[in-house]
Amino acid sequence: MAALGAGLRRRRWGGSAEPPPRAGPGGGGGGQGGTLPTGTFWLTRIVLLRATALLYFVAFLVAYHQNKQLIGEKGLLPCKLYLQNVKRYFKGKINLDALSYAPTIIWFLDWSDMDTTLDYLSLFGLATSAFVLITGCANMVLMAVLWVLYLSLVNVGQIWYSFGWESQLLETGFLGIFLCPLWTLSRLPQHCPPSNIVIWGFRWLIFRIMLGAGLIKIRGDRCWRELTCMDYHYETQPVPNPIAYFMHRSPWWFHQFETLVNHFIELVVPFFLFLGRRMCIIHGLLQILFQVLLIISGNLSFLNWLTIVPSIACFDDISLGFLFSSRPGGVKERLARMQLKEAAKEKLPLGCYIRKVVNISFGLLIAYLSIPVVLNLLSSRQVMNTSFTPLRIVNTYGAFGSITKERTEVILQGTSSLDPNDPTAIWEEYDFKCKPGDLKRRPCFITPYHYRLDWLMWFAAFQTYEQNEWIIHLAGKLLAQEEEALSLMATNPFAGKTPPRWIRGEHFKYKFSQPRGKHASEGKWWIRKRIGPYFPPVNLRGLKKFYEDRNWPYPVRD
Repeated sequence: MAALGAGLRRRRWGGSAEPPPRAGPGGGGGGQGGTLPTGTFWLTRIVLLRATALLYFVAFLVAYHQNKQLIGEKGLLPCKLYLQNVKRYFKGKINLDALSYAPTIIWFLDWSDMDTTLDYLSLFGLATSAFVLITGCANMVLMAVLWVLYLSLVNVGQIWYSFGWESQLLETGFLGIFLCPLWTLSRLPQHCPPSNIVIWGFRWLIFRIMLGAGLIKIRGDRCWRELTCMDYHYETQPVPNPIAYFMHRSPWWFHQFETLVNHFIELVVPFFLFLGRRMCIIHGLLQILFQVLLIISGNLSFLNWLTIVPSIACFDDISLGFLFSSRPGGVKERLARMQLKEAAKEKLPLGCYIRKVVNISFGLLIAYLSIPVVLNLLSSRQVMNTSFTPLRIVNTYGAFGSITKERTEVILQGTSSLDPNDPTAIWEEYDFKCKPGDLKRRPCFITPYHYRLDWLMWFAAFQTYEQNEWIIHLAGKLLAQEEEALSLMATNPFAGKTPPRWIRGEHFKYKFSQPRGKHASEGKWWIRKRIGPYFPPVNLRGLKKFYEDRNWPYPVRD
């Protein structure tokens, strides 16, 4: 009877006395090569590398389009001047102290044409990230090149690169270096599986990002505890989009529900990572869904796109198998064959053992650098978006610890009148690429792209112009009709006309119009009320000493 039963089983399962292994949740069978086992991350690595490369590509694209205007030769805050000041502070030498203060390869490059240098760095980053994105394969050298290039830009970018997502991209990119083999360029490099230590490095990153964001809210603005922050967020966020216009008018109970969901996702869900494979997958799904909702409802640069990346590490090969073709000779079949060979216990080359030592060393480094980060998380005086080392390998994160309850905007206006105090003077407004200005202009939708000037204008609106001297620099460049500065603007009201003699900053309070209300029927997305002057009228002659005191090049009309 036993022999008969075995024969029937062989007939039923294609000649084998044992049933085939079952695929876990998410499918992902390996075609002719067999099914994918749980707990391996070969396909996960491909998705992680492509996702990281996509965010690098966007970041370098933003840099290529905007660096010259912001930190170039005629930039609002020239990086050459910044590096000269750093060098002067360290006694005129490019020594270890200077390199530690501002780690950038620009120290060793030609400064005579900084615009070209910045462009080459951005273009090299674009080309390298595009290669990884298209092919899905990389090695440690390529990923290290991307990391060094972006680190070099961030550390000369000054206030324009002071956002939390810059450090987050650098930390994500640093983890990506150790996902890869040293030299081999293959999506499935033989004898080089992704290290569990690196996978947990990504999971540790998403844990800190979300928990840090949740704790800073609970410890920060009381509206997060009173569940009222979402009453204001959509209208007062840095760069709203059209969907935020309608979300702002949701009923109060929906805004409270949103806030509760936010607290659950940021304060509870991160601990799912440590509760086994299934809960880890649920964590990844919830975090990705949460980030997609944030992407839909606001222009937060590439922050939310970037936060999706470490969440991918919550999924193993069998969970991500549906993303890959099951055709013969495809990635899944080649992976299954490779795993069969490894199961045959082939002798591993010496490099595999060296790699294990490198991975363990990497894990110890991350653990050591995480000590001040964890202490910060536990502290009642938690700070967000801070790096404790100049290389930004392990950082603190957080977002919207406080919520502005009213939206204010700085509107730049120019006039050709000889006398700025003449009541008959006609003042015309400059519109920015994306920030609110023209009441009838529809809010933009640009994520994951990012206009750095527009974002800084949001901060400037609830500060003073003395705290943001670059805005006076911008006014001078607009007076001179400099092409670089005008390229940062959506409109030039003086194009083809007499150039402006004076420019001023006006301070306004902005609110969304009521959908289907009076203002909306007139085509207005916004309504506004003047608060007062932000900075007084300025002209080029009056700004000469202001420029000289700061060693800024005096604008000359193009």
